[in-house]
Amino acid sequence: MTVIQDQARAVREEDAFDVARVDAYLKQHIAGLAGEPTLKQFPGGASNLTYLLTYANRELVLRRPPRGAKAKSAHDMLREARVMGALKPSYPYVPAILARCDDASVIGQDFYVMERLNGTILRRDLPPALGLDRDGVHRLCLGFIDRLIELHQVDITQPGLNELGKGEGYIARQVAGWSERWRQAATEGSDPCEDVLAWLDANQPGHDNASCVIHNDYRFDNVVLSPDNPLDIIGVLDWEMATIGDPLMDLGGSLAYWVQADDDPVFQSFRRQPTHEAGMLTRREVIAYYGERSGLDVSGFGFYEVFGLFRLMVIIQQIYRRFALGQTTNPQFAGFGDAARYMGKRCRRLIAAAG
Repeated sequence: MTVIQDQARAVREEDAFDVARVDAYLKQHIAGLAGEPTLKQFPGGASNLTYLLTYANRELVLRRPPRGAKAKSAHDMLREARVMGALKPSYPYVPAILARCDDASVIGQDFYVMERLNGTILRRDLPPALGLDRDGVHRLCLGFIDRLIELHQVDITQPGLNELGKGEGYIARQVAGWSERWRQAATEGSDPCEDVLAWLDANQPGHDNASCVIHNDYRFDNVVLSPDNPLDIIGVLDWEMATIGDPLMDLGGSLAYWVQADDDPVFQSFRRQPTHEAGMLTRREVIAYYGERSGLDVSGFGFYEVFGLFRLMVIIQQIYRRFALGQTTNPQFAGFGDAARYMGKRCRRLIAAAG
């Protein structure tokens, strides 16, 4: 079967770094690297930056924060690498960490290097080459949700995982923290959304449903499908926001990206994964399936769905603020201000539907 991989491209000038310094560092920490590496950049991702280092005998993936990044918790490369290393023995879908660097003399920022998983990453549309019919798409969808449920069942008392969380009160901390981030990310013309913030504060559950490892950015474009069987997920990527928290908050965050076939045209234009395909579950069906398989009560899921969309709105606005301040010139971010305003309106519609 043909592997449908993301294609790395030439490195954007603003995201370049000294490849020779990185090469010298890696050869001190990873045995057997041959030759001088070539460097390319993966175009996906709007937060941390991801690169492909190709040696004569091996491909590696390097992750680093964007220049001008201030939100330490969202761009802490060494924490992300620690989480991945601690989780790998219990959750085999985590890529292996090969090197970590906190030496600012190398590229001026912390970074880590991991193995490259060869497989298919789904983006906006389902590649015809996968050969999936409606039933195959349905099974792919169920497997995707099952991997999230498996993550939520990992034993969090293990070394390296047990210190990630802050204990009971995760939901309350998230509502307060993301509300503050929203206010700090404001730009000229942005919607204050104080009514949305007030609703979230007033309608948050009184206690967490459970404490488990949560990914916090679980989407189809963060999983890798086997090159031999597209129904087999072999990797889960992008662990920068992983922590110990409430599993329904994780599911709500995932559903913020879940654009289905009957959504409005504006939300359809935001779609970045093939959740509209025949055979994919609707958001309501995802919630019901998760509740059935996990045993958690999902009857009052409205709060989690609104919060997931609100959190995505904050992330979009934070990125737009960096663009507005000239900290990034990536043209794909120019419309993020309008996108954040639309998300505020969508939050209000969900609030009205939730009563």
